Amino acid sequence: MDQYSDNIYRFILKNIKDEDKAKDVVQDTYEKLWVRADSVSFNKVRSYLFSTAYHTMIDLIRREKKYTGMEEINQGEHVYENQYKGLNEVLEDALKKLPDIQRSVVLLRDYEGYTYKEIAGITGLSESQVKVYIYRARVTLKKHIGSVEKVI
Repeated sequence: MDQYSDNIYRFILKNIKDEDKAKDVVQDTYEKLWVRADSVSFNKVRSYLFSTAYHTMIDLIRREKKYTGMEEINQGEHVYENQYKGLNEVLEDALKKLPDIQRSVVLLRDYEGYTYKEIAGITGLSESQVKVYIYRARVTLKKHIGSVEKVI
């Protein structure tokens, strides 16, 4: 548990931006591993944990989208500030603008260091789909961020 829980937590937190929900997803993930402990081989535990966490997170996001009211959507539009405190904030803002699947694959690739093949296994996508999503996400991030000189 100690070996992977921090990485899973960071990955989920980067996607959903809610510490309590990220902790819940990690806990649910380890609960699912505990139930299937006999059928998951030791060599595949890392992949199983990230796949399960990813799918648990997607389920949570879908459930929440069903219950999001119009008041919450309109309220968030007027809170945006155009001034940034640093490069990290610019990157976080750019990541928020990506579709869920693109954000997930970019975080798995660039933050967690997974290979395209491993990401395909975690997300259930083909390797070529993963490459396309990562490419599109990076293009979008580049357009949003622009040059580093403009940010600094």
